Amino acid sequence: MTTTTQQSEAVPGHRRVWNKVPEVTAYFWIIKVLCTTVGETAADYLNDTLGFGLTNTTWIMSALLIGALVVQFRSARYIPGVYWLSVVLISIVGTLVTDNLTDGMHVPLETTTIVFTIVLGGTFALWYASEKTLSIHTIHTTRREAFYWAAILFTFALGTAAGDLTAEKLALGYWVSALMFGALIVAVAVAHFWFRLNAVTAFWIAYVLTRPLGASLGDGLSQPRANGGLALGTVGTSALFLTTILGLVVYLTATRKDREPLG
Repeated sequence: MTTTTQQSEAVPGHRRVWNKVPEVTAYFWIIKVLCTTVGETAADYLNDTLGFGLTNTTWIMSALLIGALVVQFRSARYIPGVYWLSVVLISIVGTLVTDNLTDGMHVPLETTTIVFTIVLGGTFALWYASEKTLSIHTIHTTRREAFYWAAILFTFALGTAAGDLTAEKLALGYWVSALMFGALIVAVAVAHFWFRLNAVTAFWIAYVLTRPLGASLGDGLSQPRANGGLALGTVGTSALFLTTILGLVVYLTATRKDREPLG
C-alpha cells in the first residue's frame, strides 16, 4: 500500500516542523519485510549460533536499540540510516521479548499472542486519546514519536508470537504461514484501495501482518531442510537481507524518494 505523506503545516513565524518517519511507499514495505526477517534470523544467530544465550542477547540488543533511538529522537528530521537501523534493532528486540516469554518463561504462544494484542491495542488507545490521531504523517513531536516506537515494538512482539503460533504450534509450516499472512496483507490492500478501508487502519493492520510474514520467510530460508526450510542458515539469511537493506537505504538517502518534498 502506498500513501501520500501530508506535509506538516508551517506556522507563520515558527520553524518548519519535519516528519520523523519515511513516506509509505513500496520501498517502505520492502525494507520493512526485510527488517522483520532479519529480526528473526539475527536473534537466532546471536542466541544459538554464537551461543550468547537468550538473556545476554536481549541485554546487548536492547542497549544497541536504546542508543539508536536516542539518535533517532534527537534528529531534527527523518534520516534513512538512523531510522532503519532503529527498525532492524527493534525487530530483533521484539523477537527476543517474545522468545523470553515463550522459551525462557514457558508462556504459551496463544497467551503471548493475546497479551500482545491487548497491549498493542492499549498503546493505540492511549496514543489516540492523547493525540487524536494514529497517522504516521505527523510524527513530529517527542510524545508522538514515543507512541510510534512503542507501537512498533509491540507489533514486532505480537507478529513474532502469531507467526510462531501458526508455523510451529499449529504446524502449518513456514511457507504456508508466509502465504497465509501474505494473502491477508493483499486482502487489506484490496479493502483499502477498492472498499475504502481507512488508510491509517489499513496501514497498522498491514504493519502487524508483515512481522509474521517476515518471520516465516526468515525461518523458511534459514532452517534445515528436515524442518521444512531451505537450509541457508541464520548467517547466510541475515547477511543477504542486511546487504539488501543497506543497498536500499543508501539508494533512498541519495534519491530522497521516501521523504516529503522540500518546500
